[in-house]
Order: sequence, then C-alpha cells, then structure tokens
Amino acid sequence: MGLLSLGTPLPWDQAKLLAREVRKHGIEQFLHIWRNMKDRQKDRLLWGDEIEYMLISLDHKNRRARLSQRGHELLSQLQIEENEKLDHASRTGEKPELEALWRPEFGRYMIEGTPGQPYNSTVAELTNVEANMKKRRDIVTRLMRDNETILAVGSYPELGSGDFLEPPHKANGEFSRSLFLPDEVINPHPRFRTLAGNIRERRGSKVTINMPIFHDVNTPRPFIDPTIPYERNIFPGDKEAKEGAALPDHIYMDAMGFGMGCCCLQITLQAPNVNQARRLYDQLATVGAVMMSLSASSPIFRGYLADVDCRWNVISAAVDDRTPEERGLRPLSKDRFAIPKSRYGTIDTFLGSDDGYFKPEYNDLPLVYDEEIYQHLVSNDIDDLMAKHISHLFIRDPLVIFEELLDQDDAVSADHFENIQSTNWQNVRFKPPPPNSPIGWRVEFRPLEVQVTEFENAAFSVFTVLLARALLAFGDINMYIPITKMDINMQRAHSRDAVLREKFYFRRNILGDDKAAEQATDDDGSDVVEMSANEIVNGSLDFVGLVPIVQMYLDSIEVEDSVRAKIDTYIDFVRGRADGSIVTAAAWMRNFVRSHPAYKFDSVVSSEINYDLVVALDEIGKGKRNAPELTGIGVSGL
Repeated sequence: MGLLSLGTPLPWDQAKLLAREVRKHGIEQFLHIWRNMKDRQKDRLLWGDEIEYMLISLDHKNRRARLSQRGHELLSQLQIEENEKLDHASRTGEKPELEALWRPEFGRYMIEGTPGQPYNSTVAELTNVEANMKKRRDIVTRLMRDNETILAVGSYPELGSGDFLEPPHKANGEFSRSLFLPDEVINPHPRFRTLAGNIRERRGSKVTINMPIFHDVNTPRPFIDPTIPYERNIFPGDKEAKEGAALPDHIYMDAMGFGMGCCCLQITLQAPNVNQARRLYDQLATVGAVMMSLSASSPIFRGYLADVDCRWNVISAAVDDRTPEERGLRPLSKDRFAIPKSRYGTIDTFLGSDDGYFKPEYNDLPLVYDEEIYQHLVSNDIDDLMAKHISHLFIRDPLVIFEELLDQDDAVSADHFENIQSTNWQNVRFKPPPPNSPIGWRVEFRPLEVQVTEFENAAFSVFTVLLARALLAFGDINMYIPITKMDINMQRAHSRDAVLREKFYFRRNILGDDKAAEQATDDDGSDVVEMSANEIVNGSLDFVGLVPIVQMYLDSIEVEDSVRAKIDTYIDFVRGRADGSIVTAAAWMRNFVRSHPAYKFDSVVSSEINYDLVVALDEIGKGKRNAPELTGIGVSGL
C-alpha cells in the first residue's frame, strides 16, 4: 500500500491547503536523493515479492463464506515477533533472522506477507521462493481459528453483496458513504479511512466503477441490477446511482474498497545502478499487459460474473480522485490540469537509459506535467526524461497528510516525496533509494494478479525475475513500443479469456543484432505488430518469445541440474498458461460457477455457490484438492 505513517491525518478541506507545500518539499527531497545516489554502482540484484491474502470465516453449518474483520487482529499478532527481533537487532547490531514480514492493507480482512529479507542474486535462491511462500501461509494458519482460512485471489466474489462480512455491519459509513460497503471493511489505521474519504471529497462525488456483466443465457438484456438501493437517502451521493452512475449491463460499485480491497502479487527488483533501473522500468512496462492476462484471477464482482477477468480497471476507478475539470467534463477554472488517467494506471512516459534504444516517438502520449517543477528539476541537472517523469507524478495532490509530519528535514527525509510517489499506482514503479539506507535503485512490477497456490505465485515471480536478469545481461534486447499501444494492450488484457482471445501490440524484432533492419522497420512502424499471448511468451516462426529469452539467459550461466529442473517447472507453467493448456484462475472460477448445480445461468453468484467456490479454492491452495487444469501440476510434465 506504500507509505504508512502514524499521526493525525488531515481532512481534505485542510489537506488541500497544504498540497503545494508538500509537493515543493517532495521535489527537494527527490533532489537530495538524486545528488547523493545517482552515482551509486554495483548493487546486488536483490529482489522480493509481496502477496496479499484475504482472511475468510467459514460457516460450514449454514454453508456461508464471509470476509473476516480479524485480519487486522492477526496482523498485530504476526508483527509481535517481527518487532521484537528488529528491536534486538537495533540494540545489538546483529542481523535479524526473519522468515516473513507482515504489513497492513486497505481491507481490514487483508494481510500482506513478504519474505523476511530480500532474496539474493543467485539463481539457486530462486528455488527457495515457493518454500518461503508456503512458510508464510503456515505462519498465518497457526494463528487462525478452526473456521478461518486465508485465500489468495484477485477479488472476493461477494464483496459488497449480501451477507459477506463477519461480523456484519450496515453500509452507512461516513468515509466511503457506499451503498454496499460499510466502513468497517477498512483497516483501522488512520491513513486508510482518510484516504477513502479524501478521494471522495477531492473528486466531488463518490467514485464510479462499472464492470460489464457477463451475459449468460438467462441474464436479462438489458441487465439492470435489482440489488442497488436506488432510493436510499442517507448521504447526498446516494442519488448518484439513480442519476446515471450505475450503467445498464454493468456491475456498479461506488467505493475505494472495491478496488483496494482486491489482492495482488507484486515484485520489486533492485538494479545495479540508476541507469539499469531505468532500463528495467521501460522494458518491463511493455510486458505488463501480457503477464496480467496470464495471471487473471478476478472474474466476479459484487456477486455477479463479470465479462472481465482482471481487477486493474476496478482499482483504477476506485481511486480516481480527479475532479470534473480534471476529467475534462468541465472547462478548467479552479484546477490546474486536465488529466487523462486515474492515478492508478499504466505509465505515461518512458525514462530511457544508455542502451540506445529509446526514441522520443515511443513517448507518443501527450504528457501532462508541472512546468514549474520540470524547470526546477532541469535547472538542478535532472535530465529531460527523468524531469518529465517526476513533474508528471507531481501533477497529483497528496491524498493523506499527517499533521505531525509536515515539518521535515528534506536532506534526510523522503516522506513528502513518497506521499505523492506512492499514490501514483502504475504498472511499474521507479523507486529511488530511501535516504540513509543500504537499499538501491529499484523497480516494482505491479500488474500480476495473485494466484491460488504458492506454486503459481512462485512461478510468476521467478519468471519475472529471470526475464529482468535477461534484460540486464543481454543489453541488445529492445521491447519498446509506443505508450499508446501499451495502453491498448492493458485494456485488452482485461477482457474475458484475454490470454487466449486477444492480440497484443509487441515489438517483432526485440533482439537488436540487426540494427539496420530495426531502424528501417522503426521508421515505417512495421516492427510493432499484434501477437497472441502465446506468440509473445512462447515464440513463433517470426518471433523469438520471452520463454526462449529466459532459457537463453539460463543457458549462458552455470546452473546446477537440480536448480535448472526446478526452474524449468516454473517456466513450463508460464508456457502452459500462454498456450492455453493450463487455464487461468479467472477461467477456472467462471467454469466452476457455471457448472454448479445451483447456478441459474443468470450471472448471479449466490452465497451457496460462493461458499462452495471458496472451499474449493481453499482446498486447492492447501494441496488437498487436485486441479491440474489450473496449476499445471501433472500436466505437460510438471
């Protein structure tokens, strides 16, 4: 969730008056980091993953599965040992030995787990990832009640629908003002409720989320959701649904919790230096949509089957704090910019590096940036592309300002910079080193949907890390495409069965061994073509493929046979997802619902169906139920 400070969060009417000051000091903090760290070299290729879980309460007698508000309680218990070991390390100077770290997320029912320390740079270390993920599940399980379990899927099927929360609460909270979600689903840390309230206040209305309904044979046409309480009159925004916010043939949602209450898998990679981090940022951004389609695990929202498989657009709309002027609905008057995208979306500009492959025409999206901040950065020796990147991030307001953290020493703090940086949620994130820290320049890869099993999560993590290392080892790999094509890819990746049905724009010649041919195709645009996920991942007669590139990298280094055999199972899994021999979690869940005896082919996922689905997913996650069509285990030699 990014920066998580303690203190007194300011309501929006006070916070907005301090936005300019926070931006000003945030830029000064970035400049201090840049001056001190820009020449840093030879950092190890450390990395880590983040997995977000949902805590579920199972009522077997009444066949009900509900989100449990005890997630926050469990988190407090999980952090006791962590804090004790960290305190001991700070007193003695010893390195803390931690198996996992635990962090809060937006939902009170959510827990985020990471490895206790970064994975090292060896290939052999990649074989320890799955075991660490399993250990995290075991650690949480020891603290749970007999009727509780943790689930790793993108979206909880019944969030905001019926009897979905334990204990139950009415949807009448002041912060979200949602027709469906009570404020009790929000983590009690003061940042989260303030974030939800300030997004709504800044926007001038509740957020508007509409996901297309999956039209099954008995789904009404048009579909008008009968569960929306159109006549509720508690808050002024209650009328928005009736006045057009809720679209026909769509699943309507109206609160930040519908997006930030989803779960994901994220990977952060440390680069040797700032230049290599910039290369990773640019190149990994181009594969985000394809990887999201392979990992799709979010086909159900608010008790309905959706005609999408991923959560990305839900979150994008859930945190869209743009005012009507910024959204282009009214002429600019009070606001500074018309902003094309939510602050949760794909990147808007590449950073470039010294690999020689970036060209200005790849940044073909008209970039909105703060000219004053840009000029200040350039005058302090920040290059054009980096200055535009930072000044683009800083067109946004800080959403949560803590009163106690207003006055900072910009030479030693990055809180104001991170306040805005961490609430620009993009498909990749460029992360400068924290002040006075051994941590280097990093890139966070953010599009992946979380998977049901540790094997799947490990497979996607390991494959992403190996692809990143291939990009660093083989400097002639060039995957640049225009930003506008990347945006199209991300929307296509969202659709139902996108991994099998969609085509994605990708660079045909990604190996830069024939620069003359590459220049010719670049000039006429013919090197960016549409390919299937299978072609991009596994290759074809005309395209090398990401899997072969990873295998080329592994062939170029010394790898023990046992390590290579384990890694090959992960690569085979990714290959199977791309060619369709292994289905996505979204497809598996949709098929489960449509084959359930209680399903009426009307797009409705009832509480009974949801219970059976959650139990089945739980059994798969714990290894108690075979699902080779989902995990690939037992398929294609896995």
